[in-house]
Amino acid sequence: MMYEKHVKRILDILCSLSALIVFFPVLVFLVLLVRIKLGSPVFFRQLRPGLHEQLFTLYKFRTMTDKKDAQGALLPDSERLTTFGKKLRATSLDELPELLNILLGDMSLVGPRPLLVRDMAFMSDDQRRRHGVKPGLTGLAQINGRNAISWDLKLQFDLAYLEHISFYRDFSILCKTFGNVLKEADITEEGMVTAQDFGDYLREQGRIDPTQYGQKMLQAKIILMNHPLPEQKHGSVRTLPPQIS
Repeated sequence: MMYEKHVKRILDILCSLSALIVFFPVLVFLVLLVRIKLGSPVFFRQLRPGLHEQLFTLYKFRTMTDKKDAQGALLPDSERLTTFGKKLRATSLDELPELLNILLGDMSLVGPRPLLVRDMAFMSDDQRRRHGVKPGLTGLAQINGRNAISWDLKLQFDLAYLEHISFYRDFSILCKTFGNVLKEADITEEGMVTAQDFGDYLREQGRIDPTQYGQKMLQAKIILMNHPLPEQKHGSVRTLPPQIS
């Protein structure tokens, strides 16, 4: 389809570049504010699966401290997420650096959200079809409950997006996203500081046993060990190995 193959990428470039120019003063202000409130580094970087399950470095503004316990392990998210960090997340301002990911071609304005490598490891073959398109700054799941809905529904919405990609649908999703951002809606699951991982959700639902859980977590760890966060030329990627059954 013409829109999906050509027009969508052109619009991604034009819109992300325009947004980076328009929001440049805001970005500079947030860089200074994050540096003052949370210290260095200002940006949070993490490898995420993208198109065809290739890994890319996702950029966000940092929202947590690096506080550790006596053994040197990071404290739980609830103890590291500051009031300032919560506000950044509630307003979605922490997502602004992803405009660079869109400009570079790692992401699109609209598509399934880029999830964690460890979430990927727990997905079925059918659910992994969501990576048949570039991940998006926002998507169908984000306007239908975001983190307030179950993992099953989120992944169903991701797959539903693949069935029909059009300019009208993308434009509609973007408009509804702006409305949700203004309302600061569905940022996290009820009673939780940050969104629950897919593997933890499956374990909580009794749909995966401890042995399977350990295998999937090990798979994710191996993927990340074999592909450390790059201090290298953009575009060097590695494909995820087949799912462990």
